[in-house]
Amino acid sequence: AMVLVVVMGVSGSGKTTVGSQLAEKLGWKFYDADDYHPLKNKKKMEEGIPLNDEDRIPWLCTLHDILRREDTSRQDTILACSALKKMYRRVLISGASAIESNQPEQPGENLALKILFVHLDGPMDIIAGRLEKRRGHFMPLELLKSQFDTLEPPSAPENFITVSIEKSLTEIVLEIESAILQG
Repeated sequence: AMVLVVVMGVSGSGKTTVGSQLAEKLGWKFYDADDYHPLKNKKKMEEGIPLNDEDRIPWLCTLHDILRREDTSRQDTILACSALKKMYRRVLISGASAIESNQPEQPGENLALKILFVHLDGPMDIIAGRLEKRRGHFMPLELLKSQFDTLEPPSAPENFITVSIEKSLTEIVLEIESAILQG
């Protein structure tokens, strides 16, 4: 079966590193959601202004379209994306229709993608320490607190696993890989 994985978590949790290593190991396609932010979003973040839903929704819809395209072409894919709120994850799964309708979907109209969300979870002080070492990344430390405030960790019935970032990169990649193989 085809697999779509979204490696999620706050800035500095290691999404890009983990996602790209995992994709390389499995021979899958890798996308980094940060590459798809419009310039105005990047400018806002550089100025220390947290993005709001209005900034994020069109970006998430773009990412949904990429995942949908890969799903259609049967390409196993890993996306690194913060996906902090339940609603953002719904947009990744269902696109713009996740926002437009709170109505239950009509049978046969459900085009939802099957995505495994991998939540890289760890304490704020460890993540802050990592961000301080980063150079040339547009996410300033001040925004980390707003990310933790926004974070709605995935919960049932969402399709997810939670992985501690306090493990080594090798252990993290192995843990995700075995979860994928177990379906």
